[in-house]
This record gives sequence, structure tokens and C-alpha cells, in this order.
Amino acid sequence: MCLLFFISAMVALAGCETEQRAAEVETAVDSTSTSAGIPIPIPTPTSTPTLAPSAAPPVPTVTSVEQSLIARYASMIPTKWGERVPGVKTRLHTKDKVVALTFDACGGKEGSGYDEKLIQYLIQEQIPATLFINARWIAANPSTFQDLASNSLFEIENHGTEHRPLSVAGKLAYGIAGTKNVKEVIHEMNDNADQLEKLTGKRPLFFRSGTAFYDEVAVSVAHDLGFELAGYSVLGDAGATYNTEQVYNAISKAPSGSIVLAHMNHPEKDTAEGVIKAIPQLRKLGYSFVQLASMELSD
Repeated sequence: MCLLFFISAMVALAGCETEQRAAEVETAVDSTSTSAGIPIPIPTPTSTPTLAPSAAPPVPTVTSVEQSLIARYASMIPTKWGERVPGVKTRLHTKDKVVALTFDACGGKEGSGYDEKLIQYLIQEQIPATLFINARWIAANPSTFQDLASNSLFEIENHGTEHRPLSVAGKLAYGIAGTKNVKEVIHEMNDNADQLEKLTGKRPLFFRSGTAFYDEVAVSVAHDLGFELAGYSVLGDAGATYNTEQVYNAISKAPSGSIVLAHMNHPEKDTAEGVIKAIPQLRKLGYSFVQLASMELSD
């Protein structure tokens, strides 16, 4: 009686399919009890079904991808180092009179400030731009980051986790130590990409390393992870060291298809003033402004 009551309860909860299975189980129990006199225990609803042999294989984990890349590049020794390594995109592939303004937010000792004057000018003038954001800058400016990410004028891209040059051998650039191996290359890109995806709902397409330096092995790792590497063709503020006139001269003379690199994390510097002075001149010459994701890029 207990057995039949249990089966009836399961039928009420699970519907016709469970009813059929229960009937099969009951038949098997009755048959076995008649022939052998020993009842067969009935599987509980929490039993885990065995996967069919044709089930799809599990999706590779991040760890397995990481191990695969480490093994693939373990014996490779880079021979190139710099900002113009093959595979780093430095221009827009177009003949149109367009310029891409890109602004880095580096964070940490490289600066966690917010150049509100610069950003408010871009908003006021409805000028699209691409913002490369470092994880440390996000940590220092969480609410500001959310405001920027929610504004369609701004394309949010990946400026790394610790703002390190991308190397598999720990090379230096401007006194900043690069990543030391393939594992560190992966985490410099992926950890901040994971955070950006969590915060914005969109995984970044482009990566720019701290200092914009790379070796060719790190470039290949980046491509294997699905990132495009965004360099530059016009140095807009030289790490926020240019004065107003230098910023103006650099940006106002940018040729068609330029990717301009400047900074949005040093409000105490002259980047904003130079940009504000240069943009009307570019407009006067017939230029418009685009985000990187809207364009095809070239080396």
C-alpha cells in the first residue's frame, strides 16, 4: 500500500510521463516479487539519470583554454617589442574624413582621476569616442563608470587589469614592467574583460595594453582570446604630458582615418583644453568622429 501511495503521489506531481514510468516500475516490482519473493527498491526522484552516449561534450572551461594557450606558446621567444608590432591595429580602414578619438583611463599610480571637463564637452557637442578603461580606474570611480557605460556616445573597451605592457617575458615600457609569461598575459586581458562584461552586459572587443606596447607572441595570444588590439596613429597628449598647444597641434592635424590616443584620467593636465580647441578646427575641415567598433581597422 505504501508503494502504491508513493507512486500515486508522484503521478499527481509529474503528470502523464511519470505515470507511465510508475506503471512500469510497479509492474517490475510485482513480477519480481512473484518470482523471487524479494521486493526491488524504487529509485527516488532525486536520482541522476545517466547521460546518453550521444550527449554533447562539455564546453571547455576558462582553465582548460588557459592551459592550452600556455602549452601552445611555451617555447616561443618573441623578437619584436613596441607599439607597431604586426597585428596591432593603428588606423581606420577608410577614405572618409573621419577620426576616432580614444581616451585611456589608466588607474592606480598612473592616475585614477576623472577629467569631467573633457567628457562633458564631448557630451555637449555630441562627439562619439572610445574609452579604454582599466580595472583600477573602475574601482576608484564606480558610479562615474556606470554613467559613462550607459551613455551611447561612449564605446567602453578594455585597458587591462593592472595597466601592464603586454609581454611574455616581462619587458619594460616607460619604466612599467610588462606581464612575465603567457598566463599573466591572459589574466591582464581576461580579468578586466570579465568585469566589463559583468558591469555592462557586453564583452569588450578591443584591448589596449598599458603603454600600448606588445611583443608578437602576446599579440597572438590576444587574438586567440578573441581580442582586437587597438593601437594609435596620432599621439594626442603623450600620456597627458602635452600642454594645450601641443594637444591642439597633434589632434587638429590628424589625417583622415586617424586613431587618436589621449587620456581622460588627468583632470589636472591640459588634455581637455587642447581637445576643446582642436575639435572645432577638425569640424571646420569637414571631419566627423566615430567609435572604433563602427569601423574596420588596419595595421
